[in-house]
Amino acid sequence: MTKFLLKLFIKHGTEQQSASTRSSVGMLSGAVGIVCNILLFVLKLLIGTVSGSVSITADAMNNLSDATSSVVTLIGFRLAKMPADEDHPYGHARYEYLSGLAVAAMIVVIGFELAKSSVEKIIEPSPVELSVSACLALVGSVAVKLWLCLFNRKLGKTINSSALIAASADSRNDAVATTVVLVAGIVELIFKIQIDGIMGLLVALFILYSGINLAKDTISPLLGENASPELKELIISVIRTCPEVLGYHDLMVHDYGPGQRFASIHVEMDHKADPLYCHELIDTLERNCLETYNIHLVIHYDPVITGDEELDRLRHIVSELLKAQDDRISIHDFRMVKGEKQTNLIFDIALPSELMPKRKEVKDKLDSCLAVIDDMTYYTVVDFDMVAFNENIK
Repeated sequence: MTKFLLKLFIKHGTEQQSASTRSSVGMLSGAVGIVCNILLFVLKLLIGTVSGSVSITADAMNNLSDATSSVVTLIGFRLAKMPADEDHPYGHARYEYLSGLAVAAMIVVIGFELAKSSVEKIIEPSPVELSVSACLALVGSVAVKLWLCLFNRKLGKTINSSALIAASADSRNDAVATTVVLVAGIVELIFKIQIDGIMGLLVALFILYSGINLAKDTISPLLGENASPELKELIISVIRTCPEVLGYHDLMVHDYGPGQRFASIHVEMDHKADPLYCHELIDTLERNCLETYNIHLVIHYDPVITGDEELDRLRHIVSELLKAQDDRISIHDFRMVKGEKQTNLIFDIALPSELMPKRKEVKDKLDSCLAVIDDMTYYTVVDFDMVAFNENIK
């Protein structure tokens, strides 16, 4: 069914990861969700009203909320494909993240409301009249929700969308909730034990837990999370194609939504090479990264001195002294400027985030160790970076 719907409504196939394709897939998910959830809402509302079950009625309201969530998903993907303009030069792709966050927020609200009504049912229990037809209807509801879960998960993985993964989790939660409601009704029907409120509360807690986790997952990219190792490797794979690049560091990735990623990196090249030639190589690397992975890459050119034994010796000494403090510390952009009375060592130190407040302590300890290396006086000029911008790119 999923393949049929994709073939029917996605004109160019999901293999093309364009903004238009992402929008079409997201809007398909939203439209299917709206239709299915409205039908389930009407069905469960009738069953809950006739049977007097607060958990079934709450489950019906949950489906109504899901229909609203599907509307949000549909609108979010529609807005995300809007082109860049003067006010938003990086595009509008983050609308997709916002739609996922909105779905997560709705899940939390529904979980809270269900918990509230379940506690009221525990305090003042009332019998639930569940017929065979109602049971069959609820079983059908579970089947629909499981299909929606798998449907949205497949679409989400196809276009790597956190918003659709959130929609998939929401459908999974509904399937679990309806199953628990059904079990509670059957137990009460057979054993005359009123557990409707208790089961509803358990479902509410599960929904709240799921909603909070989904909110964390969708907020993280909005706050500016670190790039994944896989994304870093894609960028580095382009850099490695150029044999003139001797090293690279300070990779920073800025995510403005799916398909709108901007990155910057420093590359080291031999200072003897023609700058115009190096500039042409860098332009080619930036162009290849955009054409191959749709990542807007900006490369900073760092000329480095090669074949200097004293420079290499001091770089090794400094590196080892810092690793003695913490083996996660690394250095780059190492230069040496000799004077009559002292030698300046100029370089960057990449520190783990928890050591950033101790920058002065790290530098002072390094300086004290360098003071006893040999007769020359060394003066260090240091800039500090975070390891997060340099890890996984060795």
